Amino acid sequence: MSQQRLRIGVIGGGLVAQVEHIPNLKLRREHFDLRCVSDPSATVRAALAERFDVATFADAGEVIAQPLDAVLIAAPDPWHAELCVAAIEAGLHVFCEKPICYGPAELDRIRAARDRAGVVVQVGYMKRFDPSYRAAIELVQGRAGALRYVSVDVHDPDAWPFVAHHRVVAASDVAEELRAATRDRQRAQVIAALGFEPDATLFRGFTGAYCSSLVHDVNAVHGLLDAIGISVGNVAGAAVFADGKGGQGTVRLGGGQALWTMAHVETPDLASYRERISLYFENEVVELVFPSPYLNHQPTRLLHSASREHCLETREIRAGFAEPFQVELEAFRDTIQAGAAPVNTLEEAGRDQALLIALGRAARAVA
Repeated sequence: MSQQRLRIGVIGGGLVAQVEHIPNLKLRREHFDLRCVSDPSATVRAALAERFDVATFADAGEVIAQPLDAVLIAAPDPWHAELCVAAIEAGLHVFCEKPICYGPAELDRIRAARDRAGVVVQVGYMKRFDPSYRAAIELVQGRAGALRYVSVDVHDPDAWPFVAHHRVVAASDVAEELRAATRDRQRAQVIAALGFEPDATLFRGFTGAYCSSLVHDVNAVHGLLDAIGISVGNVAGAAVFADGKGGQGTVRLGGGQALWTMAHVETPDLASYRERISLYFENEVVELVFPSPYLNHQPTRLLHSASREHCLETREIRAGFAEPFQVELEAFRDTIQAGAAPVNTLEEAGRDQALLIALGRAARAVA
């Protein structure tokens, strides 16, 4: 495909589409030709048409039927697999928000369709495109023998303080039949992924703390461990807590020489967000401190601490100010049109989801 504007449609006009994807596609109009958006909410469709001057449809199939090169899927998680396969079978490249699916069966369907059609499928892990994350990859390259511990710590009020200044329009008029179908589909997919029917607390923890929040950190840490050159071992423990609004996990690394712990907790009445990935080596610490993903122009901090002749030195590395949500879309276009190496593939998403499933199963054992 020649270097021209990528004709793209968006399926799902919710929070991430309104705050990030649609504005970013319009901002990068030299690279993208946003043709249409679908959403089942008439209220959302009217707001998007007025705000972004874009054609809107009630049904995702109407987007897929348009003369497009690609679609961006930001619909509710339980519909990702079905929409991915439908778009791929129509010959379209697909960018899909995370998690691309809950279990291996849906992933296999998407992979088979992708391989038959020969299209690009990219998963929406924007942290991989963060300038500070990329600089951290360079810092830790090949340090397997020195790694001792990886820590992930997240608390999140579920976005409200960081999107209040946007004109986000809620989908208050979606038919109850569709809402019920989405709930039923999600429960069936989670049961199939875990291999058992979770209680209400574990269900909330698996779909929320694990698959909606920590999925980003699992993907980011997997990328860091690949650069370090250390393997991921078995899950040593996991727990869902705070009535399902919190999730925790412990994973052994490198045959037991190192440990990885992670925890997420929702703090609904605290207007504060913290997300930190810390890598502890025998003689230094590398830390990534992420702002809320919805706060643009707030760069991630990369901190490097080491001792020099018994004196501790901590430096902050600022690798750039590029917006990860924008860079991931440009990478998607470059993979399609310029043959760039794909980032955030189905295979990587499958590895992430396999670990989250293992955490969910381990959490059941301690419930």
